[in-house]
Formats: sequence, C-alpha cells, structure tokens
Amino acid sequence: MTGRARRYQYGAWHGGSDPLEPPVDLRSALDQIGRDVMEGASPRSALEELLRTGTRGTSGLDELTRRLWQRRSELQRRHNLDGTVQEVRRLLDRALDQERQALAAEDGEDARFRELQLSALPPDAGGSVRELAEYDWRSGEARETFDEIQRMLGGELLEQRFAGMKDALRETTPEDVERVRAMLADLSELLAAHARGDADVPRRFDEFMAEHGEFFPENPRDVDELIDALAARSAAAQRMLNSMSEQQRAELAELSQQAFGDPRIGEALSRMDQQLRSLRPGEDWSGRGRFRGDQPMGLAEATEAMAELGELEQLAEQLGQSYPGASLQDIDLEALERQLGERAVVDAQRLADIEKQLRQQGLLQRGADGNLQLSPRAMRRLGETALQSVISQLRSRKGERDTDRAGAAGELTGTTRPWAYGDTEPWDAGRTVRNAVLRRAAGGPSAPRLDIEDLEVAETEQRSRAAVALCVDTSWSMVQDGRWVPMKRTALALHHLVATRYRSDALQLVTFGRHASTVDVGELAALEGTWEQGTNLHHALLLAGRHVRRHPDAQPVVLVVTDGEPTAHLETDGEAVFQYPPTPRTLGVTLSEVDSLHRLGATLSVFMLGDDPRLEAFVDIVARRGGGRVVAPSADGLGAAVVGDYLRTKRRR
Repeated sequence: MTGRARRYQYGAWHGGSDPLEPPVDLRSALDQIGRDVMEGASPRSALEELLRTGTRGTSGLDELTRRLWQRRSELQRRHNLDGTVQEVRRLLDRALDQERQALAAEDGEDARFRELQLSALPPDAGGSVRELAEYDWRSGEARETFDEIQRMLGGELLEQRFAGMKDALRETTPEDVERVRAMLADLSELLAAHARGDADVPRRFDEFMAEHGEFFPENPRDVDELIDALAARSAAAQRMLNSMSEQQRAELAELSQQAFGDPRIGEALSRMDQQLRSLRPGEDWSGRGRFRGDQPMGLAEATEAMAELGELEQLAEQLGQSYPGASLQDIDLEALERQLGERAVVDAQRLADIEKQLRQQGLLQRGADGNLQLSPRAMRRLGETALQSVISQLRSRKGERDTDRAGAAGELTGTTRPWAYGDTEPWDAGRTVRNAVLRRAAGGPSAPRLDIEDLEVAETEQRSRAAVALCVDTSWSMVQDGRWVPMKRTALALHHLVATRYRSDALQLVTFGRHASTVDVGELAALEGTWEQGTNLHHALLLAGRHVRRHPDAQPVVLVVTDGEPTAHLETDGEAVFQYPPTPRTLGVTLSEVDSLHRLGATLSVFMLGDDPRLEAFVDIVARRGGGRVVAPSADGLGAAVVGDYLRTKRRR
C-alpha cells in the first residue's frame, strides 16, 4: 500500500448483538428440550419452555415480560392524571388574584360588582373558565394569564392527537388558530371521503398533505398511514379519559371547549375522534390505566403515558406467544428497545435464532401427525450427551479402564500386516515409519516421504456380535420416585454407544408396565408416565427372548432396569393379569422365562433401583436361577452401571 498509512478507529458496537459474542449454544438448548421431553413434555411445549426460561446468558420471554410489567407498574405508581386541571387551577387562581388587586385599587360600584361576580364563580375549574371567557378583564396581567390558560388547553388537546403540535403552537396567534381550525375541517372531509370509499381519496390526500403537511412530521405515505397514526393517539386519549373519574372527565370536557378561546376547535377534535373510532374499531378504545402516583401529567403527557402502557401491553402479548399462530417474529423490536433497552432486543433475537436454527439444522421436525418432534439427529445429540456423562462417571471409578476407546476395536494381538482398503484397525506407527525410512533410503531423496504401501495396521482379536435387550420398567413408581429421566438417559446413552461404536450389535429397547412393548429410542424419550398398576417383567422377558432368537449368531445379553417385583404376567390369550402382592403364578411364569433365556446362553443383569425387600429377594432368585448379576445403583449412577456392565460383557467375550 502506497502513501500515508491508513488509520483505523475502534468504538462501541451499536448495530444489535455483539458480533464477537459466541454463537447460540444449540447443544445446551437441545439438552434442555430433551430433558423436558424425557420428563413427559411434548417437543412443542419443551421448546416453548426453553423460550420462556431462556438459556445461559440470554433472558427468556418470561424475564422480558416481567421487566415490562415492572416498568408498567412504576409508570402507574409515579404519575397521576390531574396535571392539566391542576395547572388550569393554578393559572386561574393567579388570574383572579391579579384581577382582584386591580379592582381593589378602583373606586365605584362597577369595581364592587365585578368583585361579587368573581366571588360567585362555579367551584370547578371548567365552569369558572367558561364564565370568564366573556369577562371584561380590568387587569392586563390577568387577561394575559387567562389567555395562557386557553392557549395551554389548546396546545394540550392538539398534542394529544398530533405529535409535536404543542411546541409548534407555544406562541399562538389568531392566524395560527385559524390554520388549525382549517386543517381540522379539511381532515374531517378527507376522513368522511375515505369512509364513503370515494375514488378520488388519493388525490384528496395529496392535496391535504400539500396544504397541511407541516402538522404531520411523521410524513404518512397514504391516507391509511395517516389514519393509523391518528387513531392510535386518539385511542390513547380515550383510554386516558376512561382512567379518570366521571367528575374529572366532565371537567375536562368543559375545559376543552375553551381551547384557544374557540369552541370550534374542541368540537372539531371530538368529531375527528368519532370518525377515527368508526374507521379503526380494532384499536383499544375501552382500556384504562390506574395511575396512583403524586407526579401530575398534562393531557398530552398523560396520553403519551397511555400510549406507552398500550405499547407495554402489546409487547407483553407478543412475548407471551399465547395467541394462535404466534411467532417470535411478531415481536416489535423497536418498541422493545424503547421500553427495555438494546440488551432486551439482543436477547429476543438470540431466542428467535435458537428456534430458527433448531428447525433449520433438522433438530426439530414435523411428524406424520403434524406435531413437532425431535428428529433422529436430535436424538443422536442427546444420546451423545448422555453417553459423555456416563463415560465421565465411569472414568471416576477407581480401577476402571479408560472407556473413551472402549469398543473401537478388539484386543491387540501384537502382530501387524500391510494396510488394505476397508481396514478399520489402528495404524502401527512404528512399523509404518520404519517402512517409509527404508523405502526412501532405497529410492533416494526424490521418493515420497510417506506412501500408502508403507502403512501397516495392528491386528486385533475378532470381536463377537451381541444381541442386546434393554428392558426398562415404566410403571408409575418410576415416575413417582424420580427414576423416570435417569432411566431414559440410560437408554439414550446405551443406544448411542451401540449405534456409534458397536454397530454390529443388535439393540432392542423394551418397556414394561402392565404390558410390555418394543420401542425405538425416540418413542422412549417422548414416553409420558401414566398411572397404571403392574410390573410385567414376564412380558418384557418374552420380548427379549424373541429378540435374541432373531439373532442366533449373536451372544445374547439381557439388561433389566426395575424398581419393583413382578406384579403382572401375560396369559396365553394375551391378557395381562395384575395382582399385588404378586401371585405364585406371576412369579412362576416370570422365572420360567428367566430359565428360557439362560438356556439360550443369555447374560442376564438386573439393575435394582430402590430398597424394596421383596424386590431384593426376587432378584436374588433370578441371579441364582439365571446365573446373572444384580447391581443396585443410585438413580444418578444407573447409566454408568448399565453401560459399564455392557462393556464388561463385551470384554469377557
């Protein structure tokens, strides 16, 4: 680069979310959704719960909504709606004091009569201002103060309906008042033409804006935008009136007739309100707010406060996502930033990004029934997370081997052979480097440093194939005693281990309550706990036996997770018979199925949860009859116990 070195300046980022922030943590989000699904929630409700609660470093919709309601409460606790009336009374008292001082300096009956006239004014500010509108003031200062009341009322009423109008009319002349009156008359005609559906409304709108555009700094592009803006402010003004007492409303109605000392202004505004209400009935014209603070607001300020309350309520509805067809895209980010600041916008965008990426990356999908469900890819991720947790537990056990490499290959024999296409055994690094060095010594420096013919792999023992049946208890006691999710996480971990590291093994998942059934891992993860009596281990072992018979060339392995003794069995007609305490018939047919599996050469391991003495006695019989193994892990240690037992079985084979 030639010339003077280019200089760069760095400053705070003001363009939304921080570009240096880490991307959304989809794995953490998916883990949270998966946990809720395994506890019985639907994927749709689990996603909604994630969006409500948020993730680490990102506020959820509930927190944003709480902050909105907090702001709403602070606004209502801080202010009241009496500002305009209080200011009118203050100016009125000043005008009357100025007038009485002037009259006290005069002699004669006329001055005394005027004093009596002032003393007989109505007690309310509206009635006093109305009667004084025709009063012939003796004091110039009093006259100016009274004119200030009329100008203030006019400015407040116009500011209610037209943003920025009060400041523009602070020094109002009769000509200014006439311009306002003419604008209101033309506006009424334009609104009436639009209501009738006249074809020339676009032309009338252009002419209206050319004539009166100074009153509309927002510069609406068409008549609908003009009506939308005016109706929103008019509805806010109506909600302000709804929030007042009947006496306050009556007093304001009378004061509005004195705006700029011209009753036609108040009448025109009232007519405009009626037209806007018929054109935009969907606006909130009936709402109200409860202001109970000690800081008075004028009409314009109170209307702004009502508009802000309306915006807060709309945002709360958008964040609540409780209406049909709700989407995070519905959230008005500009309004959210006005109310809660830029960080709230960043949080809302990150939540929308999480939902979008979960769908785009295929982690959530629509099932055949149209309902949202976890995709196979999502199940693999959940299984990977569950397996990683199990592996960390296994590593922490004293004397356990490193399970990261468990199942990657068979045991090393100590011999090597040249690599061939399709080999999955690990390379023998020493033999490979030796071959490369010898070849280069014979071929010279031009020979490649490493060639495919140099590769040698370490030979391993042949691994036997297994037919594995994991039978998990789904009776209500598993839900009631907090074993439901650990059971599901165990199944996910084992499924992921088999699917990724022992692909030749055949894994079948069997659930058993009153009946038993075979399920895939997605069905098990989404299974909801139901109140159903019965622990039909007999049916589960029948299905496990059917699975191992379908794989006669594989070593049979049966793993049973349960927290109760068998209390149900399957009759020959397919009916499940439940009885507690279990009958000899139930125990007999269950143990008969244990014997059948033993004759098939199955390795039977029972993982006993809880400390039920009757269950302990039963599994002891199972261990003696079936030559199996009994493990009594905690709920948190269940996954490590099952996966560890499976790996030990692999090593024995």
